[in-house]
Amino acid sequence: MSSRFLKLSIPVLGLLVLSWSFWSSQGWLQLCAGLALFLFGMQCLEEGLRELAGGKLEALLGRSTSTPGKALLFGIGGTMLLQSTTLVSLLTIAFISTGLIQLAGGIAVLFGANLGASFGIWLLALAGQNISLSPLALPLLVFGVLAGFNGPKSRAAGRIVLGIAFIFLGIDGIKEGFDAFGAGMDLTEYRADGLSGQLLFVAVGAVLTMVLQSSHATLMLTLAALASGQVDLAQSLAIAIGANVGTAVTTGLVGALSGNRSGQRLALVHVLFNVGTALVTFALLQPLNWLVLWASGLVGLGGNSLLQLALFHTLFNAFGVLLFWFWQERLAILLLRWLPEPEEPQVLIAELVVPEQQLEMTSTRARYLEEEALDSVDAAASAVTRELRHLGRLSMEVICHALYLPVEQLEPVPIDEHLLHAPPDAHALDADVLYQRHIKGVYSDLLSFMGRMHLPQDEAHQTFWMNCQVVSLQLVDAVKDAKHLQKNLGHYLRQDESIVRKSYVELRRHLLETLRELRALHRSELPETLWRERLQWLDDRAAGFDGEFRKRLFMAVRNKQLDGLQTSSLMNDLGYASRIIQSLRNALLLGAGEELTRLLQNEDDQDESLILGV
Repeated sequence: MSSRFLKLSIPVLGLLVLSWSFWSSQGWLQLCAGLALFLFGMQCLEEGLRELAGGKLEALLGRSTSTPGKALLFGIGGTMLLQSTTLVSLLTIAFISTGLIQLAGGIAVLFGANLGASFGIWLLALAGQNISLSPLALPLLVFGVLAGFNGPKSRAAGRIVLGIAFIFLGIDGIKEGFDAFGAGMDLTEYRADGLSGQLLFVAVGAVLTMVLQSSHATLMLTLAALASGQVDLAQSLAIAIGANVGTAVTTGLVGALSGNRSGQRLALVHVLFNVGTALVTFALLQPLNWLVLWASGLVGLGGNSLLQLALFHTLFNAFGVLLFWFWQERLAILLLRWLPEPEEPQVLIAELVVPEQQLEMTSTRARYLEEEALDSVDAAASAVTRELRHLGRLSMEVICHALYLPVEQLEPVPIDEHLLHAPPDAHALDADVLYQRHIKGVYSDLLSFMGRMHLPQDEAHQTFWMNCQVVSLQLVDAVKDAKHLQKNLGHYLRQDESIVRKSYVELRRHLLETLRELRALHRSELPETLWRERLQWLDDRAAGFDGEFRKRLFMAVRNKQLDGLQTSSLMNDLGYASRIIQSLRNALLLGAGEELTRLLQNEDDQDESLILGV
C-alpha cells in the first residue's frame, strides 16, 4: 500500500511543483512551453516520416549495411531525416537484436548517426537569434492540417509539415523564454575556464539529454542560452560534450535492459564511442576551442558563436569517427568475446517434476520480443518469427512429454521400441502442468506484442501478421489436444498387455513418426514442388492410418475384444491425435510456405526450423 502511494504521490508532487514554478515565473513558463513545442514537433516529424516511408526506411537499412561506407552514409542520412541520434541508435539496436543486420553494419550506422546529428545543429545555428521563424510556422500549420483530410499519405505528409511548424514555434518560444527568464540571471559567472567548471557543464549537458531524451533539444537550449549571453562559447562546448554522453547513457540503459546479446553489444559500442570520444575531446578541449576560433575566423564567422558551436559539434563527432573507424572489425570481435551468445540448449524443458505451486513463479516467457523491436515493422516481424520458433520447440517438447517419450526421440535416429512399448515413468511430467508453465506465458506474450504493433504496414506484412497469429494458435491447439490425449494414454499404457494397450502403443507410434516427419520436412531444402508432394504424402498417410485404425477398432468390437468404453476412449483419442497432426501440419504450411517468413530468416539460422525446430 505504501509503495503504491509513493508511486502515485511522486508524479503528483512533481506536477504541483512544476505548476507552482509556472505561476511564479512567466519567462520559465514560456521557456518550457517552447521546449515542449520543439519536442512535439520532432515527434510529429518522426511519425510522419515513418508513415510516409511505409517500412521503406527499415528496408533501406537492411540493404545499406553491406559495407561500412554504406552503413555510415545511412546513419548520416537517417539522423538528418529523423533528427534524433537516440532514435536511430535504438532502431539499429532493434535490427541487430532481431538479426536483420549484422553487428559490423550496426557499428558503422552508429558512427554515421553521430555525424548526422550535426546537420540539425547547423540548421538551428544558421537560423540565428535575430531571425523569427513564427511567420513561417503559421502557414505551415494551416497546410499541415489541411493535408490531414486527404488520405493516409497526405495525412503523413501533413504530419511532417506540422512537425516542422511546431519546431519553428518551439525555437522562437525557447529564444523568447530565455530572454525573459534569463534577464535576472548571469550564468557566465560559472565560467568553464577551470577543470571543475568544465566538468560542471559537461554534467549539465548529460543530465539535460537524459531528461529530455534528445541531444538536439539540449543543444537547442544551449544555442538559445549562448545567443542570449547566458553561457559563453567555452561553456557551450562543454555542454555539447555532455549531450553526447547523455545520449550514450540512454542507449546503454536500453541495451542493458535488453535480453538480447546483439542489442547489448551495439549499445555497448554506442557507449564506448560516445564516452571515449567525449573523454578525448574533453582532454583536448582547449586546443579544439582554439581550432574552432581559428577555422571560423578564416571563413568570416569569427563573431558568430552559434556557428562556432555547430562547427565544434561537427569536428567533435568527425574526430570520434576517425578515432574508431579502423577498429571496427577488431571491436566487433572483442564484443563477441565479451558478450558471447548463450548456448541454445538441446532440450528446453529439462525439469523432472514441477510443483504446481511454483508454476506462476517459474513460468516461461517470450525470449525475443524486445520492446525496441516495435520501432520497426521488419524488426518486429523478425522478432515474432524467432519467438514462433521458440514456441514451436516448446510445443513439440510438451507433445513428446504428453506421449511419455523423451524429446531425443524426435531426432533422426532409430525409434527405441523399448521406450515405445514401455509404461510411463513414475516421474513423468503432466502435459497440463507443462502447458501452464511453458506455453501459456509465451503465447500471451506473443499476442500482446503483436497487438502493440501500431506502425503502418503493407499488404505483405499484414498477411505475415495474420499468418503468425494462426500459426501460434495452431501450435497451442496441438498442445491442448495432447493434454487430453495424455490422460487415457497414461491410463492404458500402465495396464497389462491387451488389445486396448496395443492400440494405444500403435497410436503412440503413429504420432511419433508423424512428428519426426513434419520436423524433417520443415528442415528440408526440397524444391517447392517436391516439398508440396512430401506434405501431401504425409496427409494421405495420416488419412490412411485413421481409416485403418477405425476399421481395426470395429473389428475388435465385433470380436468382443474391446468394450464400448474402451472403444469410445480410443475413438476420442484418435480424434485428438488427428487434430494434433493437422494443427502442426497447418503451422508448418503457414510457417514454411510464407515467402515473407523466408525473407526474414537470418542467414546464420538457415539450418534451423522457424516453427517446429527442436
